[in-house]
Amino acid sequence: MEITNNMNYRELGNTGLKVSEIGMGCEGFAENDCNMTKTLFDIAEAHGVNYFDLYTSNPDVRRAVGDAMQGRREKFIVQSHICSVWQDGQYKRTRKLDEVQEGFEEMMKLLQTDYLDVGMIHYCDALSDWEDIENNGILAYAKELKASGRIRHIGLSSHNPQVALKSVESGAIEVLMFSVNPCYDLQPASEDVEELWAAKNYAGTLTNMDPDREKLYETCQRLGVGITVMKAFGGGDLLDAKLSPAGAALTVNQCIHYALSRPAVSVVLAGAHSPEQLLNAVAYEKATEEEKDYASAFKSFPRINWTGHCMYCSHCAPCPQKIDVAYVTKFLNLAIHQAKVPETVREHYASLAHHAGECLKCGVCEIRCPFGVKIRDNMEKAKEIFGY
Repeated sequence: MEITNNMNYRELGNTGLKVSEIGMGCEGFAENDCNMTKTLFDIAEAHGVNYFDLYTSNPDVRRAVGDAMQGRREKFIVQSHICSVWQDGQYKRTRKLDEVQEGFEEMMKLLQTDYLDVGMIHYCDALSDWEDIENNGILAYAKELKASGRIRHIGLSSHNPQVALKSVESGAIEVLMFSVNPCYDLQPASEDVEELWAAKNYAGTLTNMDPDREKLYETCQRLGVGITVMKAFGGGDLLDAKLSPAGAALTVNQCIHYALSRPAVSVVLAGAHSPEQLLNAVAYEKATEEEKDYASAFKSFPRINWTGHCMYCSHCAPCPQKIDVAYVTKFLNLAIHQAKVPETVREHYASLAHHAGECLKCGVCEIRCPFGVKIRDNMEKAKEIFGY
């Protein structure tokens, strides 16, 4: 297969790993009796996709992935899940340490590898569950695996921003797998993942991002925890106007661009069920800015109102002073709720070519903003916080 690599790569938090911003979910690996696996890996390699997630415990899928990686293990960064095991012919999430240990050993044998790049503690959506992970040996086991080199970095997957935040603030989690898309971002924390796509929760007009989710993304950015994105397309619902909770469809490019615009996000995991679906996701790398633009779509959503909230869409550009308003606003949001501005945020702000203090307050950016953000006020706040 011809190599046509136009991929962009991002730092995965503070792990030191450079990951393709488009990755693979594992949903399609089981297609055609797992014969699809090698095809998808071939496409991934050809297009520079170096990251994939393997949440499933199906031994046939794990074996197929192990076979597909033979001779090219070092070309892929593997995110695979502990606590996801296979019992009595079906998937099970477990917190029993003996089952976790047995499942890990079986997984490594099937994958034919002696290490995972990211060992993901699987599916934690309740605060009580996180406490069990912390106190009942699961986290300690993950740390043992890291100390021995069998996993390089510890991750956790969650759909609940409060639980995810608690795990991130513990300092133990280096990578967070989280569901990110413009509809889920409006929903408050819940221990029932079904609430994220329940039609009743989108019956009225929703306004702006859930504050717990916003705080989670910003905290991950501040602490150097990389986010790997699941459900960027809402299981495909966001791509279909009849199924979309927003009442209108988005494109693949718009969904990916939205996720990659959130703080701390490093890679979007595309759950492709066919070569065409993976190629559609990879095509994001060649998409025009117009094709990626989600702001115009958001403005047309009948059930969502983003008024007054910066979406980092960059419609405010170009600034006559060449200020990158989206980045200044992102760093402002990272700093604004801290007693002291984190040094990493201050350094990143300093590295910008132009700063908020250069703002002329001409207001052209506000005329362009689709969401009515008070950009001039934000530039003044940033100047106060950063000093220039």
